[in-house]
Parts: sequence; structure tokens; C-alpha cells
Amino acid sequence: MSAMTSEAKTADPRKAFGAAVLEAARQNPDIVILSADSGGSSGHGDFKKLYPERYFELGIMEQCVLGVASGLATTGKIPVFCAIAPFVTLRPFEMFRNDIGYMRQNVKIVGRNSGISYSDLGATHHSLEDFAVTRMIPGVTVLAPQDPGEIASAVNAMFAHDGPVYMRIGNDPIQELFDPVPFVIGKGRVLRGGTDVSIISTGTLTVSAIAAAGILAGQGINAQVVGMPTVSPIDVELIGECASKTGLVVTVEEHYAIGGLGTIVQETVCDHGFSAKVRKLGLPHAYAASGPYKELIAHYGLDAEGIAASVRSFVSS
Repeated sequence: MSAMTSEAKTADPRKAFGAAVLEAARQNPDIVILSADSGGSSGHGDFKKLYPERYFELGIMEQCVLGVASGLATTGKIPVFCAIAPFVTLRPFEMFRNDIGYMRQNVKIVGRNSGISYSDLGATHHSLEDFAVTRMIPGVTVLAPQDPGEIASAVNAMFAHDGPVYMRIGNDPIQELFDPVPFVIGKGRVLRGGTDVSIISTGTLTVSAIAAAGILAGQGINAQVVGMPTVSPIDVELIGECASKTGLVVTVEEHYAIGGLGTIVQETVCDHGFSAKVRKLGLPHAYAASGPYKELIAHYGLDAEGIAASVRSFVSS
């Protein structure tokens, strides 16, 4: 269950990620960092100081980084490459697909400043298709942790997993939502109970989904909130439980409304014969506007009030 309080603490997701990687690297000398002129911004400043021989700066050429990562993985190293999300997924997609995916390499790729969190830099720096493209590479695990503690536990799970992983994290400070627990790849968890509708969220918007459920409660709608920090492979059993319990499922993600979490949930409902109606909340399939992040989130109806309004409309339809 959610442990969010009125005075919830916040943390920079990149710093939380960097600290977790550094702690894991203290225990495992095979962990190495690859940078495309972005290691400091990705939270790896202390790693570079402590382990300069395990830190490789390759400049702004992401395609090369993935090739080098694949090569290092063949020697038993565990390469970690973190940079702006579209630059680690779209720019080097062929290398991600062939050098990492096809070769089944134990490489960890992390997209920071995901979704529209690089809001004022426009569509070139937005990442609204990363779930869709990475889950299409066979064997790639896709993660989107929801708070600072879950970022740390997801990092540990990422290193424990033998195979390619893509993880996305945001940019703005995020709230601590619940007490840290061991991260189990492929499993979600119920964060708030409810019987009228199930809200399934992932990544940084889970805080808004929880807040939306609070708004709905005041309007007589009992909404269950499910956190789904593993986008692929999805938690089929939990989706089935949501379908059985409420029959109405709303997905929430900072991604295009097509191709990502919502589409995966729809596919799961259809493939397994679950009885549920699904509504997908995300961004429209168009180049997003630019501007202040919070204003953009509200503009696309992905803040707490917008989510609550969409859920209320869905329940009453």
C-alpha cells in the first residue's frame, strides 16, 4: 500500500540512480560506466572519481557506445549507459536491436529525462515512444520505477538480471511514495484498494494517479491504483485481477497513448480473455508542445485533476 504522506520527501531521480549504481559497483567490480558526454548529468560524477579505470567517455556518438558496450559484455563486464532517453533508444536503435538484443548481451541502458520532462527543448528531446520501440526488441526487459526508493531497488534487480535491460527515469524531483521493497521484474503491486475502477500507472506519473484516486474518492468513486514499474514483461496475473475486480481499467503513462503500457494492457486483456473495458491515458500521437513541464502535463490531462476527470467520465460512460 502507498505510504505517501502530506510531507512527502522528494529526490532527483538521476542522483538516486547514480547513487544506486555506485553502491552496486562497490560490490561488483564488473560494473562499468559508458558515457556519451553525459555521465555527470546522469549521476555518475562520484563513480568517475572513485573508479576512473571503469569509466569510459566516448563522446557524443551513441551508436558507438552501444557497440563498445556489446564488446565489453562479451568479456564479462556489465556496461551501464545512461543518457537522454531519445538518444539511447532512437538514435542508436539499429545497434540496440542488433548489437545488444540480437547478441543477447548483458547491457543496461537507461533513458533519463524521459517522457516530456525535457519540456522546453521540444520534440527532439521528448521520449514518447521508448516503451514501444524497446519492447519490440526480443529479450529486452523494460522498467519504469516510480519513486526514488524504487529506482534504487530497480537498479539492483537490473544488475541481478542476466540480459539486456532498458530503464527510463525522469528529470524533475520525484516524491517518495512508499517504503522500499525488493524489486521483482515482471511484477506490479496494488498501491491503493478500490472496487469501482482500476488505474494502472507506471513511472513518474504514479504520484498523480494516487492523487487522482484521492480526488475521485471525494466524488464517490472508489478507485484502485496499481503501480506497474515493469512495462515488459507485464504482470499478466495482476491485470487479470484488476479486470475481475472492477471490470474497468484506466492506464496512465508519460508516453504516447499507443504502443506503450496501455497497449500492452489491452493486448493482455484480449490475449487472455479477461473481461474488462480499457481506456488509455497518455499523450496524443503527435509531436508534443513545448513549455514548462507541469503546464504541459496539465495540458495533456495527465496531472491529478486531469486523470480524475478522465476516470470519472469513463466510469459514468
